[in-house]
Amino acid sequence: MRILRKISSLIDALNDRIGVAIRWMALFMVVIGAVSAVVRYFARSQGWTLNLTPATEIQWYLFSIIFLLGAAYGLNHDVHVRVDVMYERMTPKVQAWIDLCGTVLFLLPFSIMMLYVSYPAVRSSWDIKETSPDPGGLARWPIKMLILVSFALLVLQGLSQLVKQIEVIRGAVSELDHHEGEPEAHV
Repeated sequence: MRILRKISSLIDALNDRIGVAIRWMALFMVVIGAVSAVVRYFARSQGWTLNLTPATEIQWYLFSIIFLLGAAYGLNHDVHVRVDVMYERMTPKVQAWIDLCGTVLFLLPFSIMMLYVSYPAVRSSWDIKETSPDPGGLARWPIKMLILVSFALLVLQGLSQLVKQIEVIRGAVSELDHHEGEPEAHV
């Protein structure tokens, strides 16, 4: 179990590093949006016509990256959406059983299915080096590749969560350790 816990820690660390990068991407996305808006209105006031398609698409891509890569980070820190009216009142072992069942029955099968279903479309996009149909648009195939990356990260994080849930069920982790590293406020 020690080896599995070490692998789990490595997966958690990977997704934490990605989470740090996502924070910076969110800031960058907001700056691009603000600068684009200012430039657009300034250009209109001067009677200029500018092609801001690349800036707009960069914003969309950054949002996609944040959403796709943020899923595993959110799962690791238990900030994903859940209906926890009764869950919060349960013991850590009962919570771990609920999480284990959800991971095995829903998260992992769904993530694996998404990898399987998405692969042909991503492969096609990669093969033709798909780009945006808009004038000045960006390449689409790199962002589509992130679909596979994101679900692979979600599978890895799901496996990491399984290790942690099993440790809680076995009593190898105390309640304090089970919640260590989680943010104070849940979203």
